[in-house]
Amino acid sequence: MSHAQYSIANCREQRCFNSNWQFQLAEQPKDQDWRDVTLPHDWSVEHPFSEELEGCTGYLPGGIGWYQKRFQLLGLGSNQRAILVFDGVYNHSEVRLNGTTVATQVSGYAPFVVDITEQLNADGNELLVKVDRTRIADSRWYTGSGIYRDVKLVVLSDVHVPVWGNFIHCQDISPQQANVIHELQLNNDRSTEVAVELQFDVMSKASEKLVASVSQQLTLQAGVQGQSTVLQLSLSNPELWSTAEPNLYVGKTKLLVDGQCVDQFDTVFGIRDIHFCPKTGFHLNGQAQKIKGVCLHHDAGLVGAAIPDAVWARRLNILKAGGMNAIRIAHNPASDRLLTLCDELGILVQDEFFDEWDFPKDKRRNMNEQHDDYVSRGYADYFQDNAEQDLRTSLLCHRNHPSVFMWSIGNEIEWTYPRNVDATGFFDVDWSGNYFWSLPPNSRDQIIAKLKELPAHQYDIGETAQKLAKWTKALDATRPVTANCILPSASYESGYADALDVIGFSYRQVVFDYGHQHHPHLPIIGNESLPQWHEWKAVMERPHVSGVFLWTGIDYMGEVNEQWPTKTLASGLLDTAGFGRAPYYLYKTLWTEQPMVHMETQVLDDEHYSADLSQFTAEEKDAEAWKTKVWIWPKLNRHWNYASNQTILIQGFTNCDEMELFLNGMSLGVRQLASQDDRILKWAVPYEQGELKAIGRTDGKVVTEQVLRSAGIASDIRIQTCASDADYQDQQVRHLVLDLVDGQGQPICHQETKFSVTTDDAAQVVGVDNGAPASVQPFQSNCIETADGRALVLIRLLEPGKAAKVTVQSDTGLSQTVTLQ
Repeated sequence: MSHAQYSIANCREQRCFNSNWQFQLAEQPKDQDWRDVTLPHDWSVEHPFSEELEGCTGYLPGGIGWYQKRFQLLGLGSNQRAILVFDGVYNHSEVRLNGTTVATQVSGYAPFVVDITEQLNADGNELLVKVDRTRIADSRWYTGSGIYRDVKLVVLSDVHVPVWGNFIHCQDISPQQANVIHELQLNNDRSTEVAVELQFDVMSKASEKLVASVSQQLTLQAGVQGQSTVLQLSLSNPELWSTAEPNLYVGKTKLLVDGQCVDQFDTVFGIRDIHFCPKTGFHLNGQAQKIKGVCLHHDAGLVGAAIPDAVWARRLNILKAGGMNAIRIAHNPASDRLLTLCDELGILVQDEFFDEWDFPKDKRRNMNEQHDDYVSRGYADYFQDNAEQDLRTSLLCHRNHPSVFMWSIGNEIEWTYPRNVDATGFFDVDWSGNYFWSLPPNSRDQIIAKLKELPAHQYDIGETAQKLAKWTKALDATRPVTANCILPSASYESGYADALDVIGFSYRQVVFDYGHQHHPHLPIIGNESLPQWHEWKAVMERPHVSGVFLWTGIDYMGEVNEQWPTKTLASGLLDTAGFGRAPYYLYKTLWTEQPMVHMETQVLDDEHYSADLSQFTAEEKDAEAWKTKVWIWPKLNRHWNYASNQTILIQGFTNCDEMELFLNGMSLGVRQLASQDDRILKWAVPYEQGELKAIGRTDGKVVTEQVLRSAGIASDIRIQTCASDADYQDQQVRHLVLDLVDGQGQPICHQETKFSVTTDDAAQVVGVDNGAPASVQPFQSNCIETADGRALVLIRLLEPGKAAKVTVQSDTGLSQTVTLQ
C-alpha cells in the first residue's frame, strides 16, 4: 500500500482524511487480508442477516475490525501540530500511529480529537485503528460497526484556535438588527509572548457579500492554553434562519502575528431567536410555532450507519414535504454531516447525549433494566468516567449549528432508578389502569412521600441530571436543556425536572394537563409520541405544549428481540427505503396546507369493521379505538387490484373540507372531514376493476384529486431517479426506485418481482432494499425482490463527470437501462 501524500501550508489546513484506507475483520490483522475501503464505512451492513445474532441490533454481526492508512505529511513545520478528528467510531476504538497507541475511545457516538504530532515520521506513517464491537447488543438500537463517520486531518500552527474552540451565537435579535457574539479560545505554544491581531468578517453564504467585520488586538502569554476572548459586531437587517427560510452566514476568522496569517477558518452559522414559554409553547424568531417533529435513529437502511449526504437529503426532503420541521436524534449525538444538512434545509434538531446514565438498560427487553451478559453491557459501564468528556466533545462540535435548538441529556432514564418506578405505583399488582392512558395511580403527594421513604441507591437521578445540565450550560447557555421523561410524574418530584429548562414527555399526553397544573413554570414538549391523530389533537388543544417528536420518522433496524425474520420495527412514517406509509399521509394532512387527498385500500376486515354496501359506508366497530392506537398501523395497500368477490375498505386522508370517491365514474359518496373523529374517511365497496378517483373540496370547490387504476400485465420497468442526488457530490451516489408498469404506465403494486441490477465500469451497486421490515435479503447485493411492487437501489458513480449506464432486469424477462451522471 503506497503512502497518501498531504502537502501542508503555513496556516491552518483542514483535509478530508476518508480515502486510501484498508480494512479487515479479524482478531488480529494479517498482511494478505487487507482490502481497500473509503470512509465512512460500516462493516456490519456488508454481511447477511442471521437469526443467530441479536434482534435488538438488527440481526447483523459485530466483531473486531482493523483500519490501516499509510500517509506522509509534506512540509509540516516544526512549529505545527497535526490533529486527527474522528466524528464517530463504533466502538471501543484504539488509534495507533507507527506502533504507538495515541488514543482510545469507548463511545461509538461522541467525536474525538487525536494529536499525532509527536509520533509522526517525516518519511511516512502507518495509522492503525482497532475497533472492538464484540459487544453486539450493547446499544439501542442498530449501531453499525467501524469508522462510520468522517475523519479529518487538521494542521495547526503554534498560535491557533483549537479544534472546536470557537462559538458564534447571537443576541438581541430582531428583523432590524442582531448582535453577533464570537467567543474564542486561543493557544500560544511558543516560549515567548506574542501580539495577535484577530480579524472576523461576516459574509452572506448565499450572496458571498461582506456584511460586517471587526478586529481586535491582544497579547498571548508564553505557553498559554485556552485564553478566552470575545469579538462582537452588529448586523443591520439580518436575514434570519428559520424552518421556512434557512438563511446562513459564514464567519471568517483570521489570526495574524507580525502581519502573517497563523490561523484562519470559516464557521457557518445562522441568526435565530428560540424561546420556550410555559404558557404559549415554542417561539422561533418571535413567532409561536408548533414543533412538528420526528425521532430518527442514525442508520439508513441499506447503507447502515455510514450514510452519504445524498441519502440523508432524500430522506429529510421527503419528511419535510410531509410537514416535518424538526428531528430528535434518538438516542445519541448526531453526525456533523447530518447537522449541516439540517442547517441548510431548515430543520430544527434536538441533539441527545445519552441513552444510559448510572444504571444499565437491557437492550433486548424494554423496561427490564439489567445486563444479561457481556455482549449487552453498554455505556453505563463507562458513564462515570467518560460522560463529561463525551458530552463536552459532542456539544463543542455541534454548538455552531443553527439547526440545533435543544440539548437532551437523556432518554427514558427513569426506568433504571427503582425509586422512581416504585413511587408512581404504575406497577403495583392491584392497579388496573393503563400506562399510556391513565394518570399515575399515586397522587402527587403520595409520589413525594414515597420518594422520601424508599431506600436510596448508589446514584440519585436528580443529582446526575443536575450534573449533566451544569456541564451543558457551562459550554452553551444559549439553548435549553431537556430530557425525554417516561415517568414525568416522578421526575417532577425527584429533582430530575429541576435540571431541565423544558421537560419532555415520552408517550405521556395524559400528563400534559397534570404537569402544567402542578408545575406551571416549566415548558412541556412531547419528546417521544405515537404516530397517531390523537397525539397531535392533544397538542393542538393545548397552547402550553410546544409540539411532538413522533416515534419514528423512519424505520430503523433493531428493537425486534426474538422476532425473526423481522429486522426493523415498523413504527416509521417512512420505511427503511424511504417509502411513505399511511401515517405519513395522515400527518401530511395535519402538518401541511397544500390541499391533498390520499387513498389506501385493503380487504375489509369483518372483525373490526362493519359495512353498509348500499351506502358504501364503513365504520370501525369500536368507535373509540382510534383514541388508544399506538405505534403499528395495519397493512394498507396503494393499489386497486383485488378479486371480484372481495369487499374493499378504502381509507381516505385529506386536509380538505370534504372528499368524494368515484368508482368508474359512479359516486361512492361524500365524506366530511369534520364529521370523522379519527380524521380517516372510510368507504366500503365490492371490488370492480377500473378507476378509483378521489377529489377534495374546500369551500365547495374542487382543489385536488388522486386516481388509482387497476394495473394490467407488466410491459416495462420504470426507473425513477432522485432530483436532489446531484446536489451532494461527497460520495457520488444515486437513488433508483424500481417498479413494473403496464402498458398504460400504471405501476403494478399488487404483485412482486425480482430485479437484478448491473452497471458498466463507471458505476457500482452500493446496495438494495425494499423497505419491508421482515425482509432479510442482504443489503449488499445486485438482486432484490420487491415489496408492494417496488424496490430501491443505490448506485455509486466511480468516475466524476463520466456517464454511467445501469441496466435493470426483471425475473419476467423485462429490461431497462438508465444513464446516470
